[in-house]
Amino acid sequence: MSDPIVVEDIRPLLALIAPWFGLIGIMLAGEKRANLRELITFSAASVQVAVVLSMLPLVLGGSIIEFHIWQIFSYVPMLLRVDGPGLLFALVASILWIATTLYSIGYMRGLHEHAQTRFYSFFALSLSATMGVAFSANLLTIYFFYEMLSVSTFPLVTHMQDKEARTGGRTYLGYLLFTSLCLLLPALSWCYIWLDGGQMTMDFLADTGKIGYFSETTQIVLLFLFTYGFAKAGLMPFHSWLPGAMVAPTPVSALLHAVAVVKVGVFCVYRVYADIYGTEVLSKISGEEWAMILASATILISSLIALSQDNLKRRLAFSTIGQLGYIILGAAIATDRGQGGAVLHIAMHACGKITLFFCAGAIFVATGKKYVSQLRGLGRRMPITMGAFMIGSLSVIGLPPLGGFISKWYLALGALDRDAMWVVAVLLISSLLNVFYLLPVAVTAFFRSEDSEEGEESIKEAPWPCVVPLAFTALGCFALFFWSDALLKLAGVTP
Repeated sequence: MSDPIVVEDIRPLLALIAPWFGLIGIMLAGEKRANLRELITFSAASVQVAVVLSMLPLVLGGSIIEFHIWQIFSYVPMLLRVDGPGLLFALVASILWIATTLYSIGYMRGLHEHAQTRFYSFFALSLSATMGVAFSANLLTIYFFYEMLSVSTFPLVTHMQDKEARTGGRTYLGYLLFTSLCLLLPALSWCYIWLDGGQMTMDFLADTGKIGYFSETTQIVLLFLFTYGFAKAGLMPFHSWLPGAMVAPTPVSALLHAVAVVKVGVFCVYRVYADIYGTEVLSKISGEEWAMILASATILISSLIALSQDNLKRRLAFSTIGQLGYIILGAAIATDRGQGGAVLHIAMHACGKITLFFCAGAIFVATGKKYVSQLRGLGRRMPITMGAFMIGSLSVIGLPPLGGFISKWYLALGALDRDAMWVVAVLLISSLLNVFYLLPVAVTAFFRSEDSEEGEESIKEAPWPCVVPLAFTALGCFALFFWSDALLKLAGVTP
């Protein structure tokens, strides 16, 4: 295969800074001009999507787009590069920003939330950091935007400003900063200082496999540091921040904890496994299977914990931890189809899980209910919301004709390429556990007798800005199945 054509272009930077212009406009509009503030948010999100989509033909044609921001050291630039996996991740985050913005209007206004300008401002800042991670070309660039995301999402996690929010925020920031400073930064410094006399850029494409110059022991240690240094990936035991962060408003949970924050974590792990190590180096490391075992344990244990959760958002949070394990598992399999399935699962899980979070928020806006045991008969009063919940659940479970089936299929094929039948067994068992903790929510809502409480007869669907986005993302689960060719090409797998 010939080397891809590298095209110098400013569009990666434009996608990165579009939210910053939105941020300025949001702050100037303020609380008194809410309609203008939200129009500006839509405009910034739309510009970002348009810029990201405009790069799709070039990347699908085999080109790579670069933009040099700043030469930090003589051999380490802050460099943006758009390749297939990065563009796929950017497409997911930017498109779902638009859906979440509309949803946020219905949610935040429906509950008369305070500090909405601050909410939209930090939301925009978080999407800028996410684009930076998606388009980072080397470890130093990705570290900068990774930390930027941690700091910019803290005000969103603590938005409610009560004791529970402050506790969740401290856990959130404590876990992420501790792991990045004590594990990730030493690993990054180790690579830059000692590898080949400090002259390596640790570029995600140019330096692929050169970490093999280290001794095997050093490779294993660095792999451990990178895996747990990117704690946003939610790998056990550094996962407790994620359920604690569910104290945030549902739009935050939906995008940042079903798409941006957690997907940034697993995307970074994927970059290290697939591009810094490469399948050839990774597959030759003795004992590399520990990463597969840890990911499998995370998948199964989190699924078992989800079974016991009555709080709907916490059930979805533990489900997310398990689904993140799929992506790390695919990256650790060290086969082309396994790692391609990992990239695909970023998109497939994002669409399904954001639908579930949207539904949980819509239920809370319309009824004030947040426990599964309280949802008896709710499907008759909120059929669109609970129907979308059923679709999102089936996609996360991995049933055709929904997007989740495709990514799990390629993960299984990747495991077979490595002759790891036990991984296929883990995928099947975890999918069965998905059935047990997700489908009972819809079954309770549609088929259990309705609880009769005063005021229940007035329950109806949430405001339309809440319902339209969840219907859109539910339909997106079907679209990802039937029109997956472009995603397969971006992920680098052969249909």
